[in-house]
Amino acid sequence: MVRLSRHFRARRRAVSGEDGLTLVEMIVVLAIIALVAALIVPNVIGRPDEARATVAEADLRTVSAALRLYRLDNGDYPTTAQGLAALAEKPTAGPAPKTWPEDGYLAEVPRDPWDRPYVYRSPGRSGGFDLFSLGKDGKPGGESVDADIGAPEA
Repeated sequence: MVRLSRHFRARRRAVSGEDGLTLVEMIVVLAIIALVAALIVPNVIGRPDEARATVAEADLRTVSAALRLYRLDNGDYPTTAQGLAALAEKPTAGPAPKTWPEDGYLAEVPRDPWDRPYVYRSPGRSGGFDLFSLGKDGKPGGESVDADIGAPEA
């Protein structure tokens, strides 16, 4: 029994003297973390509009796919008057769809990342449909993040 208690006392001294971080070591670690954050954060924070444009492109691909399914089921795209709402709720205004899936084609109609509705026209300028976001400024045309973001050709 004596041997065990001596062993534990000796172990306790060794642990308390050698384990753990000193204040200087903690300051060095915090300085390294701050340096890494200072290098990375501006790159991530400085690109929110580019991230929004990427989200818009993904939304447009999803909506375009739903529009193509609607056309396969019903022979044509929803009219401009019916709009994208025809993908989430069965249209009541003509022409009524021939078939309508129980859950619709989309759970809900997405808005662009700047919280505006996507622009939809059917027929589009070159047939099919036009589907796009007006970009950050909400106006036609523009450059960089203000440029219109269009869906793949219909």
